[in-house]
Amino acid sequence: MSTPNTPRPAGGTGGTRPAAPRQTPVGAPRPAGGAPRPGTAQRPAGAPRPAGSAPRPAGQRPAGAPGARPQQLVRPAPKAKVRKARLLISKVDPWSVLKMAFLLSVALGIVTVVASVVFWSVLDLTGIFNSINGLLREIIGTESDFDLTKIASLGQVASFATIIAVVNVVLLTVLSMLAAVLYNLSSTLVGGIGVTLTDD
Repeated sequence: MSTPNTPRPAGGTGGTRPAAPRQTPVGAPRPAGGAPRPGTAQRPAGAPRPAGSAPRPAGQRPAGAPGARPQQLVRPAPKAKVRKARLLISKVDPWSVLKMAFLLSVALGIVTVVASVVFWSVLDLTGIFNSINGLLREIIGTESDFDLTKIASLGQVASFATIIAVVNVVLLTVLSMLAAVLYNLSSTLVGGIGVTLTDD
């Protein structure tokens, strides 16, 4: 029985040719429990970590792992400080003071007249005028026909309150304007009234 002549490598001794490594086709599943890939060292279970590698904290995923949360890049804004400003009232406009004083004095005059009429009505409804008339009749005599409501009637009280309100309007307006002029003169010497303003 004849055997085929197998060509030998040049200059070599008699032996077998080494088998070529098998290549796994692309997309083929890797067998379970197969040998590890060349170039990767597999650490046995229970072996200590290398000295240069730091331990990973519990519950922390690596940077490239899927599902890792990005770090918070936006920092909270610092709390704003309370600003203060110190100002001086160095001059007051007399014309503006005159207008404001006139309006306030007119309002005060209206309140005076209304309050006087209401007060007289309350005294009349509660019977205080009759009590005063009876007391005066006992002091003066029974024959006297003294009546307080004739002397201080509602019309007379309203007229008197109106006159007082008009006088108050004139006096308060003039005094306020005079006070503004005096303040402007005194502020040239002392600098005025200091006011400190702050933020809420």
